[in-house]
Amino acid sequence: MAYYDYKKGKERIVEILDNKMEVIEKNELPNDESFTFTNGYYSWVTGIFVDIRNSSELFADEDKEKVAKIIRSFTSEIIEILRDNDNRREIGIRGDCVYAIYTSPTKDDIYELADKTFYINTYMKMLNKLLKDRTLPEIRVGIGMSTAKELVVKAGRKDVGINSKVWIGKAVTTASNLSSL
Repeated sequence: MAYYDYKKGKERIVEILDNKMEVIEKNELPNDESFTFTNGYYSWVTGIFVDIRNSSELFADEDKEKVAKIIRSFTSEIIEILRDNDNRREIGIRGDCVYAIYTSPTKDDIYELADKTFYINTYMKMLNKLLKDRTLPEIRVGIGMSTAKELVVKAGRKDVGINSKVWIGKAVTTASNLSSL
């Protein structure tokens, strides 16, 4: 059984805490290749989150095939709506939530992203009609969107391939919180 080597852990933490970090302020957030463990970017960011309401009740349904079909129908087209944008920097699924994060340096970029939330709302009406026609449970969602300047850093473990960007600021957390209202 492997044990955690706290002495090596302490060395890694000291290296992180004592290194020189460069925060680069730009209107547009760069692509992943620009991120290192010694830099971060402070840029305009917009987050969109789409969260299923009362998903615990849906997931508890005994008919797992029915649940899988509903979840796949939901995630498939939400992703399709969110993915088509050159400013997209991240897209993902977390449980019953689909989210996307974009760089949004101009007001026109923000308006274009707001349009995506309108498309999602319209899509949900179509999906629920299709579910109802098949006597499947309809689903309700919350849609949250927020824009702000955020610090974005690469975090995780260097040299082991387990890392991701961390969004530090109000845009992503506010969009997530709004989707649950």
